[in-house]
Amino acid sequence: MDNWFAHPVRLLAPMEGLTDPLMRQVLTQIACDLGRPYDWSVSEFIRVNAHVLPDHVFYRFVPELKTGNKTAAGTAIHVQLLGSDPQLMAENALAVCELGGAAVDLNFGCPAKTVNNHRGGSVLLDEPVLMRDIISAVRNAVPAHIPVSAKIRLGYSDTSNMDDIRQAIADSGANWLTIHARTKTQGYKPPAYWDKIASFTRLPIPIIANGEIWSTEQAHDCMEQAQTPHLMLGRGAVTRPDLIAKVENPTVEMTWQQLIPYQIAFLQGDAKNDKVLVGRYKQWIGMLSKGYEEARVMWDSVKKEKDKAVIIQILRQYEAVNKSSISQS
Repeated sequence: MDNWFAHPVRLLAPMEGLTDPLMRQVLTQIACDLGRPYDWSVSEFIRVNAHVLPDHVFYRFVPELKTGNKTAAGTAIHVQLLGSDPQLMAENALAVCELGGAAVDLNFGCPAKTVNNHRGGSVLLDEPVLMRDIISAVRNAVPAHIPVSAKIRLGYSDTSNMDDIRQAIADSGANWLTIHARTKTQGYKPPAYWDKIASFTRLPIPIIANGEIWSTEQAHDCMEQAQTPHLMLGRGAVTRPDLIAKVENPTVEMTWQQLIPYQIAFLQGDAKNDKVLVGRYKQWIGMLSKGYEEARVMWDSVKKEKDKAVIIQILRQYEAVNKSSISQS
């Protein structure tokens, strides 16, 4: 699997309800247009409960399965599964491969209470032997050339069993590991404890660091403290879509003006209906407001608006005004 890590990788994180297929499409397109594509993105988790899921469920979460496992921009997508039954996870992973999936990722990091209450996600960090068995079952079930990776946190309520977690990963056969540098209890509250990732780099597999990376400076601090060159970008990449390129070249910057066509493309994308699209767009604007002053103005303009066409018109008017200002200056 060495060719997957021939250089330091930059990945787009799986974030439930946020990096859905439409958001992946837009963010991976921006990254490509900026000249630093994501090496791959991981899908939102697909919950495995009591049976092998029908094809349409996999296609709903990962429509890229129908397009060579790639977004329109050409960025590879890995399918993430979440569950606690080793055999069921293995059977569903094999089903993913039969649909053409190129890689399988296993979620042991989701902190959501509902997921944890149903014995999924980060709660399994308190059961490292079961976590090992799940990864091993999947690794043994899928073809040898298909990578199987895992995403974890530093622990559930605390970091007291980090050694057991590390040993479980070592014994599992995972091809690489992504670590969100907080426990489940710490949630998403700053800071992230990047230095605690360093002990996992003793494993003979690539380690990818994740968590609280909002800027170029934080990206480099993370790599230094975690002792790994590999990063997964999450909320910071949604807030500043140019972050992927800025990590390598801090002089790169996507202005609000340049971001407008991508916002319009988002609003013209595929969704269940326009109401869903508008809601998703408002979610994105709320996050963009942490990275762009102009997004705060935009939020005030659209927060009560329900008509997608009106929002697109506002964006185009904003774009036209700014183009006029630029041409006159």
